[in-house]
Amino acid sequence: MTTHISKAPAYWSREAIWPGIVAIGPMLPGTLAFGMAFGAMCAQKNFTLAEVEVMMATVYGGLSQFVAVQSWPETLTPSTIAALALLTTTVNIRFFLMTASMRPWFGTLPAWQSYPAMLLVTDGGWLAAMRYREHGGANAAFYVAGGLVLYFVWLISSVPGFLLAEQLSDPKKYGVDLAMPAFFAAMLVPAWKGARRAIPWAVSGAVALTVHWLTPGYWFIIAGALAGALSAGLMDEPPPRTLPA
Repeated sequence: MTTHISKAPAYWSREAIWPGIVAIGPMLPGTLAFGMAFGAMCAQKNFTLAEVEVMMATVYGGLSQFVAVQSWPETLTPSTIAALALLTTTVNIRFFLMTASMRPWFGTLPAWQSYPAMLLVTDGGWLAAMRYREHGGANAAFYVAGGLVLYFVWLISSVPGFLLAEQLSDPKKYGVDLAMPAFFAAMLVPAWKGARRAIPWAVSGAVALTVHWLTPGYWFIIAGALAGALSAGLMDEPPPRTLPA
C-alpha cells in the first residue's frame, strides 16, 4: 500500500480518540517499565515520592530525567543547576526537531491549540502520530488522545518503582535495565524505510559509541545526534522511479 504525507489541515473530531489510544497501546508496557526504573532510582537517591511525581509531571523528559538524577549533586548551587539544565537540554534537543516536523500539520491550528499540544511530544507518541499523518490522517485528536494516555501512564509508573525500590536495587535481576534500550530499539522497527535511509542511524551509533569510549560524561549524546543529522543532511534523495511506458 502506497503511503503519502497528508497536506490536509488539522481539525478536531472525537472519531480519532480511540484509534489514537489503540496506536499508543504497544508503547505502554515499555513506558511503565521505564517509569518504574526511574522511580526506583529516585528512591535510592533519597528523593521523596512527592518530588518524584513533581518531576514526572513537569519535566516529562524520559531519558533526560535519568541523566539528571544520575548526575544530581550533593548540594544544589547556581553552577550545578546550570549544569543540570544543560544536560537536560542536550538530551531533550531531539524534541525541537520532532515538534518542527509536526508544524505542517499542527501549524494550521490556532496557537492556543497547537502549542499546548506540543507539550505532549514523546518519542513514541511522535512516531505514532507521524505514521498516522503519512497515511493521510489529519485529525489532531489522534495525537492528543494517545499523548494524554502516555502522559498519565508515565505519571503513575514511578510510584510502584519507588515503593519497590529495595526489590529493584539490582535492575538486572528483573531485566528492568533493558527497558530503555529495548524501548528505543523497538521504535526503529516502524521507522525503517530501507537500508539507505538507515545509514544516518549507523553513523550516529558509531560516533556515539566512539565518543562514549573516549570521553567521559554525556558528550556522546551530542556527538551522535550531530553526526546522524549531518550525514542525513548530506545524503542526496534517490531519483524518483519512473514507470515503464
